[in-house]
Amino acid sequence: MKSVPYRWARPIALLAALAVVSSCGLPQVGPNKEQIYAGSVQREGDAFVVSVNDRVTRATAVTEALGFDTKFKNAAQVGSDTIRAGDVLGITVWENVDDPLLGSEGTDAAILEEVQVDGDGFIFIPYAGRISAANNSPEAIRRIITDKLSDQTPDPQVQVRRVAGDGATVSLVGSVGGQGVYPIERPTRTLSAMLARAGGVTIEPEIAQITVIRGKSEGTIWFQDLYGNPELDIALRGGDRILVEQDTRSFTALGATGTQARVAFESQNLSAIEAIAQVGGLSSSAADPTGVFVMRNEPASISNQVLGRTDLIGAQRMVYVLDLTQPNGMFMARDFVIRDEDTIYVTEAPWTQWNKVISAITGATLSVSGITSLATGG
Repeated sequence: MKSVPYRWARPIALLAALAVVSSCGLPQVGPNKEQIYAGSVQREGDAFVVSVNDRVTRATAVTEALGFDTKFKNAAQVGSDTIRAGDVLGITVWENVDDPLLGSEGTDAAILEEVQVDGDGFIFIPYAGRISAANNSPEAIRRIITDKLSDQTPDPQVQVRRVAGDGATVSLVGSVGGQGVYPIERPTRTLSAMLARAGGVTIEPEIAQITVIRGKSEGTIWFQDLYGNPELDIALRGGDRILVEQDTRSFTALGATGTQARVAFESQNLSAIEAIAQVGGLSSSAADPTGVFVMRNEPASISNQVLGRTDLIGAQRMVYVLDLTQPNGMFMARDFVIRDEDTIYVTEAPWTQWNKVISAITGATLSVSGITSLATGG
């Protein structure tokens, strides 16, 4: 058997190493571009792969609408002295007669020390009957009682005051300076004034959301919109619950980026370029700027518009491709809106994989050289 000349030993070792490397899977952060495209509908996969352009950015620029409905906006302000169910009133009636209706003979005043407003909002006054008290001021109740008694005693003088009960109150919880229950007073009849009374928000204003729960209804707004749109500064009602919390939306960053993590939104509207910046940008040593992918489940209404179709039903898996090397690539990334639960994946550059091959071959070659040295006794 003829021996292999020494000058061919190293090339043969390299070829052997290459064969070993090619037969094994190299480590990588995730699928490469070809593997992603292989899963497209066009190649009998289950996801639509779409290059981002101006039309796509317009069709996908859908953000969650926050605001109050007309019931919240049209509610009038509550007076600071508004009576509500459960309050206890003190009522005094003066009569200018010797034989008064309510008082004892020889006295000029009848004092009703504790008259509680029942669950339906009414009180009962002898000779005046059942009177609606809730949502009225003490002055309004005084006038009603006076009118009722005027037919039975000449020129009655009536005084009404709240003896006990907090009147109309709201509760504030969450990221505010002081959580608690606050009365609706003259300076705090509106949402913005009540938030100020509670010490303001304690999180970044740009990502703060305000939710008002009123009975079975609720509405949520951005804190910043409260001061930009006066109509959102709604009048408060007794029993309102106000919750201040941070925006809960997030996206996931994977691949050749500065970090791989689930990342919270830092603004109301987040573009792809801003999201990439949030995670430290693309990895300068590994990223392929032609392979920036945004993956999401897209509603059929948007999917049909993006693809120019009308037959799609239900949510569709969409993969949007951004090529930052194109003349307008950065602009496309700036205009493309990231939404809650999106996944941003950046592929590795081809030369990164090549470096891994070379490193693997170099390591294999050294091993083969060592074995050859041992075999030849060199």
